[in-house]
Amino acid sequence: MTRRYHGLLIAAMPVPLGRIVMLTSLFEEIRLPDGTKHHLISVEDLTTRNPFFTSPYLTEFRLDWGLPVWRYEINDFVFEKQIIFPHRQNTVHVIYRMIQGNGSVRMQLRPAVNFRRHDAPVDVPLQQPYALKAIDNRFELETEGEFPPLRMFIYGQRSAFVVEGHEIVQVYHESEHNRGYASSGDLWSPGTFRAVLDLNNSITVVASTERWETILALQPDDAVKAEQHRRARLLAKTPSAARQDIGDDLILAADQFIITPTGRIEDSARARAAGDESCSVIAGYHWFTDWGRDTMISLEGLALITGRHVEAGYILRNFGRYVQNGLIPNMFPEDTCDGRYNTADATLWFFHAIDRYLQVTGDRITLLSLLPILVNIIECHRHGTIFGIGMDPGDSLLTQGEAGYALTWMDAKVEDWVVTPRRGKAIEINALWYNALRLMEEWSTFAPSIGKSTEYAELAAQVAKSFNERFWHPTEEILYDIVDGENGDDPACRPNQIFAISLRYPVLAREKWSTVLQTVQRELLTPVGLRSLSQDHPDYKQKYFGNLLARDAAYHQGTIWAWLIGPFIDAWLKLYPDRIEEARGFLSGFHSHMDEDGIGTISEVFDAEIPFSPRGCIAQAWSVAEVLRSLAKTGSAGQSRRRRQRTS
Repeated sequence: MTRRYHGLLIAAMPVPLGRIVMLTSLFEEIRLPDGTKHHLISVEDLTTRNPFFTSPYLTEFRLDWGLPVWRYEINDFVFEKQIIFPHRQNTVHVIYRMIQGNGSVRMQLRPAVNFRRHDAPVDVPLQQPYALKAIDNRFELETEGEFPPLRMFIYGQRSAFVVEGHEIVQVYHESEHNRGYASSGDLWSPGTFRAVLDLNNSITVVASTERWETILALQPDDAVKAEQHRRARLLAKTPSAARQDIGDDLILAADQFIITPTGRIEDSARARAAGDESCSVIAGYHWFTDWGRDTMISLEGLALITGRHVEAGYILRNFGRYVQNGLIPNMFPEDTCDGRYNTADATLWFFHAIDRYLQVTGDRITLLSLLPILVNIIECHRHGTIFGIGMDPGDSLLTQGEAGYALTWMDAKVEDWVVTPRRGKAIEINALWYNALRLMEEWSTFAPSIGKSTEYAELAAQVAKSFNERFWHPTEEILYDIVDGENGDDPACRPNQIFAISLRYPVLAREKWSTVLQTVQRELLTPVGLRSLSQDHPDYKQKYFGNLLARDAAYHQGTIWAWLIGPFIDAWLKLYPDRIEEARGFLSGFHSHMDEDGIGTISEVFDAEIPFSPRGCIAQAWSVAEVLRSLAKTGSAGQSRRRRQRTS
């Protein structure tokens, strides 16, 4: 455990609780037939400040079907530990198997807890007193207050639970220390599970916040098989173009982001009344919730490339129900059902996501149901809505901004400091605005009663004219990042200009594509995405590291964003449709990255300089989505090299 977010069971509970750390750890002791005791992880291991600690017996870590397996060797014995989460349950199975050995061993497993919200600091005081209830061989651990009981059960030969309350003081979290937060906190253990392990009998500790009927419905072997079969179906329904090379790994990684928001019960009821299910996208792990912008950018890679068209429809129709003042929510906090609408681009990405959905499914019924909402969105933008978002009647370009807010995707903010405010006419906002107008011109023909196709076409033409006049820097031959900003026009070389080419309806005049693409390639392209700012800018930062202030100061000031590789490849193939091998090569850096940081997935950001160290969230929805989508688009050759089904 190195982060506040680490634990064996983080339960997703209804508002206002959100995600709760319920089972933090199991301390594991093995007694061999010769009487010697060995700890896979001991209390002492977690209370020392040794950032390089690992179990001396750990010989391998791998993913089977995307599920984690640890392998340990102690003398002549070989053991494996596997973690399984039954789908759509707040339940974890921690399974121990003997793979090799002569005779049986005795295992002692000590659960340790500190019930708290997953983003609460690790030094939150223990929720004492904890009360332990025993019902036959079932155990419940609970405390006063708002937290649910933790239910625990053990499967194993000659199993037992020994009540032995014990406080574990000052468990150290290295990543929290490096990020400038409280790094040591206490845990409490009610006692120990004990059972015998041999070649024929495994041991499984089950921990859950579900009802007992749900917890006991699946035996451990059945839980493993059910999850493997579910994942096999996910792979089977994904087209072969996306299953090449690291594609299978990315498909399984993508599954982790498509979620049912358990907290918003009323919203789920409304969705079901319309024949839908509540469905959304977690932007990143460990700490993000579902964000509108991230969901719309990720939709194609997570749900459409993987054949999950039903879920994609649920997501789009659900977000349509949330529209207020012509905007979809920027994000949903964990402690409330109300979304926050402080975004200027998420709603315009909504049009893009609908377009990609229609291209794959041809679902005009969903389009027709959303069209009145989309018409309203356009009108709100034309006449002005909240946060200064609205069309300038002089040139038909969109402007946005309000003091104290960062409304574009470059939204870092520390207290009152908006790191990249970008108030004014942002380049990607207007590229998206043009794309939305052209899409509405097209879609309006499916609903003649709307009668606005010509109007949208004329407005789009005016936007294109103004864009090409205002955003082109005549002497530098690049695109401004902002025009009519707080400090005039901003010529900073940022990746946002790529959207003027990459979207289905590119707003930039074609004769300028080559110059812009070459600039982005020369100044911003790396093996793991695009830098957020060119290296010669005075605000450029090489590393995303340190406390919150230091990190946010670098977040969009040079830090590499993996998801931007998708729009870059889109733009590249528009200009060079026959150079697909080169486009495929832009993904090569992600192959080795899949074996670091968050194993089997893709990080949020990377340092701007070699060795491009991964930073931020260890698993980010749009990173995975855009690499997977680009992999499918470029038809990468090769076979999956990681997914292995258990044979022992």
